Amino acid sequence: MTDDRAYLEQLLHQDIPLTQALGLGVLGWQGGELRLSLPLAANLNHKSSMFGGSLYCGTVLAGWGWLHLSLREVGITDGHIVIQQGQIDYPQPVVSDAIAVCAAPSPAEWEKFLALYRRRGLARLKLHSRILAGDVEAVRFSGHYVLHR
Repeated sequence: MTDDRAYLEQLLHQDIPLTQALGLGVLGWQGGELRLSLPLAANLNHKSSMFGGSLYCGTVLAGWGWLHLSLREVGITDGHIVIQQGQIDYPQPVVSDAIAVCAAPSPAEWEKFLALYRRRGLARLKLHSRILAGDVEAVRFSGHYVLHR
């Protein structure tokens, strides 16, 4: 496991204990994309599919983790990240282990976010994440994350 992956997984398990119960793991951090694992067995509901709340948590945490690691890469460590708003769609049930993925926003959005935070100590960024079950995009999420000092 790379240093960034191990760092984020330890941070999540320490600061957000629910991630341990979810069985959440950090699979990859490269090319501006974060991948988290969500095992079906730890998140099973009464219909033998993955619980919607677990899927929501996975997508929110993918965005939170993406933002945390991206900020760390540019040397910003004095802020607190919170989710302000989220919208989720569940077009397909998840009946296998899954992967939560968050990719970078556009470079222009990222630069605007960083400049605003550096100037005011408060900025908001919209991130998109999704849940993959095999080759199927089973869940789509858009969330507004706030960074504040």
